[in-house]
Formats: sequence, C-alpha cells, structure tokens
Amino acid sequence: MTSKFSTRNRLIVAGATAAVVGAGVVGVVTVQAADPDPATRTPVVVETADNNLATSTHLSVAAATKAAQTALDAAAKENQRVSVAVVDRNGNVIVTLRGDGAGPQSYDAAQQKAFTSVSWNAPTSELTKRLESAPHLADIDGTLFLGGGAPVKSKGAPIAGIGVAGAPSGDLDEKFAQAGVAALGN
Repeated sequence: MTSKFSTRNRLIVAGATAAVVGAGVVGVVTVQAADPDPATRTPVVVETADNNLATSTHLSVAAATKAAQTALDAAAKENQRVSVAVVDRNGNVIVTLRGDGAGPQSYDAAQQKAFTSVSWNAPTSELTKRLESAPHLADIDGTLFLGGGAPVKSKGAPIAGIGVAGAPSGDLDEKFAQAGVAALGN
C-alpha cells in the first residue's frame, strides 16, 4: 500500500510548515505540493499563534470614502465649501476630498485635524482646551488644534480620524466631521 504523500511531498510540506512557524504567521495556511496526479493532492492545514502579534481594526477605502462624502454633503447642504480628509490609526491618509470652491488651505488643514483627532482620540474642539495647560502640544508636527476633527472609534479605541476644514468656524467643520462619523454607525 502506498502513502498519499511521497517523500518529496513530505519534505515540501515540512519545509512550508517550518517556514510558517518560523515566521510567526497567525491564521491558517494551506500548502499543496505540486504533483502531476491531481488525485494525490491533499491540502495540509497548519495553524500557528504568536503572542507577539496584535490584530487591529481599519476602515476600508469604501467606508472612508462614504464618511468623507457624507461630511462633504453635509457641508454642501449648508452652502459651505470645505475639504475632508480621513486618516487611519497611524495618521496615514485613506481618502481626501476637496469640495468645489474650497480654499487652498483647507486641504492640508483637514488632514491635520484628522491626524490630531485620531492621535488623541478626541474631537479637536476638546483638544483646543488642553492647549491652555499644555501650549507646547501645538508644536507637534502635523497637528492642528482647531475645531473640525473627529475620531472614529471601535470598542472605544481610535481607528481613524475625520477632518473637515474650510467653513467659517471650527464648530461647523466639526459638525460636518461628526456627520461623517455617524455615517459609519459610530
């Protein structure tokens, strides 16, 4: 009686298993050895876990675009010309929309407000109050402590930030950013 696995296939599977375990991959990996006879192909499933890895939650591009468009639409309903930025947990831009007629400064300001809100997990209007006791916070590169930024949270932790800039007040900008957050069900 012959085994389903030849010595060659066992070596391939063993090598792949060692590589997966050595790399610390979390999840399920399926390995199939190349064999000219399809009837002898048997998938091997290897599960590994590594306590040094963490899982994080991110917005999809579709969700970020939905939030940004909702914020832009909320501003347009009030005849405001703004730019909207959505950044991920690390402050990387996912999507930016510059509304028709928005000022040139609004594009960068929206990104900075989004970055600031996700960095401190708070609306930027609340963060402006912190400047009274810690004015050097405003010196941190890439931040902007003006109303208009709102964090997107999952289980209480920030996963993204939405920034809006261009309306005549930070309160309006933040209202539009909160509309974007609400579109995501947060």
